[in-house]
Amino acid sequence: MALQASILPSALSHRKEGKGSNGVLKESAFLGGSVLGHHMAGIQLPVLRCQASLQGKKVLRQGVVVITGASSGLGLATAKSLAESGKWHVVMACRDFLKAEKAAKAAGMAKGSYTIAHLDLASLDSVRQFVDAFRRSGRPLDVLVCNAAIYRPTARKPTYTADGYEMSVGVNHLGHFLLANLLLDDMKQSDYPSRRLIIVGSITGNTNTLAGNVPPKAGLGDLRGLAGGLDGRSSSAMIDGGEFDGAKAYKDSKICNMLTMQEFHRRFHEETGIAFASLYPGCIATTGLFREHVPLFRLLFPPFQKFITKGFVSEEESGKRLAQVVSDPSLTKSGVYWSWNKDSASFENQLSEEASDAAKAKKVWEISEKLVGLTD
Repeated sequence: MALQASILPSALSHRKEGKGSNGVLKESAFLGGSVLGHHMAGIQLPVLRCQASLQGKKVLRQGVVVITGASSGLGLATAKSLAESGKWHVVMACRDFLKAEKAAKAAGMAKGSYTIAHLDLASLDSVRQFVDAFRRSGRPLDVLVCNAAIYRPTARKPTYTADGYEMSVGVNHLGHFLLANLLLDDMKQSDYPSRRLIIVGSITGNTNTLAGNVPPKAGLGDLRGLAGGLDGRSSSAMIDGGEFDGAKAYKDSKICNMLTMQEFHRRFHEETGIAFASLYPGCIATTGLFREHVPLFRLLFPPFQKFITKGFVSEEESGKRLAQVVSDPSLTKSGVYWSWNKDSASFENQLSEEASDAAKAKKVWEISEKLVGLTD
């Protein structure tokens, strides 16, 4: 579909060639599809690719970060934090253009600080179309944040992606797996000093925590369901081959996210210098991620986290934390699962035995390559 291949700017006005408060030329947002070629003369891509000079001093260009699921929750809060810094242009990769545009405006994000791009992680074709449109834009890619997630804890029957995979694993893991692999070459070509690929994890997928031991517990088993295609017909819709459970499917997908991050690190960090990281930003009890949970849970969970566990984190604070992993010079270590203490200080957290199993990570990677069409 043409809509899936398009990338829209936050403002449809002509490019302005004035200088911002920092003296660096401001860039217009890019246009995807057939419109791109018509505007190429005015884009002046060298401004994107090089460092600008200001009174004889080198000034680092704006970084370009792609954030999936940036129209709400953690993704939107992170996009806002990075855009407001003035150091980043944010590509908001979302299913719904209108929702994303309304969310960006409501958050007070300045026109020109972001671009809205269509990406439906439930369709591998849409992932490929997004990558193609992004490349046609001419923008570099410095950081990719795989944030979007589906959580259906009350689902009694599985639903499936356009490619026939159970939805939670198909979106949270497989869609991001393909996206990250396809965009790796773009990140390799970036001239930005610190390039990063970040996959958002979850405490619920870590069985070495109290939250990770709340039933149903995450567990990938021998991966028989994943190897069979998660289609619910010739194979179970669950990674471990068991009976479907919506809450467990989400938790299992988060294990896959954390294993994938570590496998990226082992395969590509030394060669590319790209930092691969995961994180748990804290319990965002008010996030829309819980919108499909039962009403009583949605009512009681936020005060429980605020006053009993003391683990509550606002969307704004969680966005600042993820923005740190994107841009903070002190968080450049690769292969790390970041967390924050009660004083909001970051630290390297420990993953559970399964979520740090190198042999399982390799097997998940190899099966996933086949499922998304990267290998036969």
